[in-house]
Amino acid sequence: MVAVLNTQVEIDVEGVAWLSGTRVKVIEVVLDKLAHGWSPEEIHFQHPGLSLAQIHASLAYYYENQERLDAEIRRRQASADELLTEACDPEFRRKLLELRLPD
Repeated sequence: MVAVLNTQVEIDVEGVAWLSGTRVKVIEVVLDKLAHGWSPEEIHFQHPGLSLAQIHASLAYYYENQERLDAEIRRRQASADELLTEACDPEFRRKLLELRLPD
């Protein structure tokens, strides 16, 4: 039996999956698929610096770890929603404007 290793994905010390040799997180490729419905070929067209092998490896990693990555996506969305709520708060916006440096 021959062992085949996926060398396209690396996991850092914090457990975050990255595409090897890039500054692209696997979850970023996955979000392109989920948010836009892009095929691997369309993702490659939009991000020509990524190979189709890297894109397919990202999606394979996602499907193997879908529950954990979906939870991370939900956490990120909740954080973004919270920031949006704060940014829309008139009092918060007033405070930010007060901190702005004069022109």
